Amino acid sequence: MPLYRDEVVVLRTHKLGEADRIVTMLSRQHGKIRAVAKGVRRTSSKFGARLEPFMVADVQLYEGRSLDIIQQAESLGSYGAEIAGDYGSFTAANAMVETADKLTENDGSLQQYLLLVGALRSLARREHGAGLTLDSYLLRALSIAGWAPSFVDCAVTGVPGPHSAFVAQLGGVVADAVAPPGAPRLDQQTLDLLAALLTGDWPHAEAAGERTRSQASGVVAAYTQFHLERGLRSLQHVDRSTPAAAG
Repeated sequence: MPLYRDEVVVLRTHKLGEADRIVTMLSRQHGKIRAVAKGVRRTSSKFGARLEPFMVADVQLYEGRSLDIIQQAESLGSYGAEIAGDYGSFTAANAMVETADKLTENDGSLQQYLLLVGALRSLARREHGAGLTLDSYLLRALSIAGWAPSFVDCAVTGVPGPHSAFVAQLGGVVADAVAPPGAPRLDQQTLDLLAALLTGDWPHAEAAGERTRSQASGVVAAYTQFHLERGLRSLQHVDRSTPAAAG
């Protein structure tokens, strides 16, 4: 069987038999990989802890017929324990890996891999509030996938903004001339925060008030759910009550 090596971030795991696990990973070079890690549930396993969700590892695999087999795993980023130690970070990370899993259904993307690893690292280090980090990740991940939202110019006609009507189905803010009846309106503070999250303007994002953050999160959730078509189960459990960052 062909042997190959890659860097991966673990998205999820499932039990298999008495001691094995099926590990779903997003890799740097080979897209999404589903592989069997034999014996990792035994206490004597040498690399079981390196193949938990949110962990980044260098793995060596055998190519199998339906599932590959993990032969070795070396830790590159031990983010699991730090993320699990904070409920807000833990729920945000679950939404991130579920999003990555859905966005890379058929193939992978180096940009998606790097974005997810960076977001998980940021959560583990408490660089920013977990809710802000999640919303920024979701907007960027959707943009990489081809669904970049517009928060300034009209997403339909390209007419320069600012515009206040936001329609997820149309790709962001739209001019009044093409806005459907009853389209929700966003204030300028919320639009500015959304633009900051999309571009990584963290000083601006962290200066936003709680009401503005809450409105922006609702917009991000609606935009994400629409474009993924299938709802994110983990998104409804995200804890946004701890906005402060430790770092």
